[in-house]
Amino acid sequence: MIDSVLAVSIFGVIGAMIITLIRALRGPTVYDRALAVNSFGTLTVMVLALHGFLTERPEFLDIAILYALINFIGTVAMLRFFSSSGSEAVPQAPTPTIDDAARIPAGEDASRRDKRRRDDRQDIQG
Repeated sequence: MIDSVLAVSIFGVIGAMIITLIRALRGPTVYDRALAVNSFGTLTVMVLALHGFLTERPEFLDIAILYALINFIGTVAMLRFFSSSGSEAVPQAPTPTIDDAARIPAGEDASRRDKRRRDDRQDIQG
């Protein structure tokens, strides 16, 4: 009974791995792909652990733990590389608009507000 549950669990995890691979191939940004690769690694750890329990070989659990550590280090290294390389997938800070400049800080009087608006328009235009 337990063997059949473990076997079905392995096939379920493999199905999730296929879906994760599709996300890794299609993901619109680098970060989506990195998340999919990390998820794929985690699912691989699950398959290794389930296989170890199914075949009654506890060595597979050691291999799964080692693979989880390598997966974590690889994911951190990949994200650090992409965040420092100036990739197009790195979100940029939004550029201020006139609407943003129209927001008035609390306690500011009308003349200071109007001067600030003029200065902001000149900064944006010039």
